[in-house]
Amino acid sequence: MPRTRLTGRRVRRSLLALLAATAVLLGAGVATAGPAAAAPSPNAPDEGGSKKLRDALEAAAKGHIEAKNRLDNSKRRQTALAAQLKDIEARLVGLTAQAGEVAVQSYRQGRLTPASMLLAASGPDDFLHRAAELDMMAQRDSKRLRDLAAAKAEASESKLALDAEVREQQKQLAVLAKKKKDAEVALAKVSSGAGSGFSGSSSSARPAPRNSDGSWPSESCSVSDPTPADGCITPRTLHMLQQAQAAGYKRYASCHRSGGGGEHPKGRACDFSAASGGFEDKTATGGDKSYGDSLANWAKSNAGRLGIMYVIWYRQIWMPNTGWRAYSGGGSPAADHTNHVHISMY
Repeated sequence: MPRTRLTGRRVRRSLLALLAATAVLLGAGVATAGPAAAAPSPNAPDEGGSKKLRDALEAAAKGHIEAKNRLDNSKRRQTALAAQLKDIEARLVGLTAQAGEVAVQSYRQGRLTPASMLLAASGPDDFLHRAAELDMMAQRDSKRLRDLAAAKAEASESKLALDAEVREQQKQLAVLAKKKKDAEVALAKVSSGAGSGFSGSSSSARPAPRNSDGSWPSESCSVSDPTPADGCITPRTLHMLQQAQAAGYKRYASCHRSGGGGEHPKGRACDFSAASGGFEDKTATGGDKSYGDSLANWAKSNAGRLGIMYVIWYRQIWMPNTGWRAYSGGGSPAADHTNHVHISMY
């Protein structure tokens, strides 16, 4: 009996060893299987350096995007009001001409009173006919006067509204100027001047949904992150990821991050590996560099359609109010973003 138990233990140990070996082999296979199986790399730190810098970049970029949306919406209202005013002014020309004809006729023929018109009737039938004509004339002239008064009031309101839109635009232009200055101050800590940008794909992405006034809807981390990073992302971030993949950028990507600061924990950022096998702790060159260049340019070109706040790639950072600027994140490929493209969403 003891021998039987010993044999059973040996069998169990052998099975456990076999399972462990199988797991190691499978694990090795997964690690090298390709982009879809790569694990999130510790070499992809929070974007933008310090928390203070990240907050400053976010505030400057978000403020710019919000002010730009309000400015664009104001310009749309101004265009609609200008067309409305032009139509009213055309109506005023016709109504004023009609009122002028009535005035000229009255001046030439003398004022025609209801009493004189009715007393001049030749008989009962003529009296009734004149009374009906008098009523029609009164209704016609009264309508013309009402239409003229309403058109003048409408024109006055449209002009006031146009003036208000001009003031709104001047206000938003001032906000844009301030946010640009804020961005320049924040970027001065990691930037040494203008960047050269990148060449590559600039195909148009399908726009993300906006509010009726053109602004971006407020979104929470509410949809499942389809990347190996797991967790949640916002619907707009998911849309950006899907559009990037549809444009051909299908190498390994990682979005949500449970710890740290920046946009990753909020589900509003994704890191796209330059290398086909996942994040590598080395600076991208050759085809990997070209892939990152193309993706960075695509993100910049489609930022307004997708709600992209800023892009970091290969020692450069792009913001809508500054363009490409030189960027230094600390010296490593991950910190300098020379091994992955970072995209932050509004």
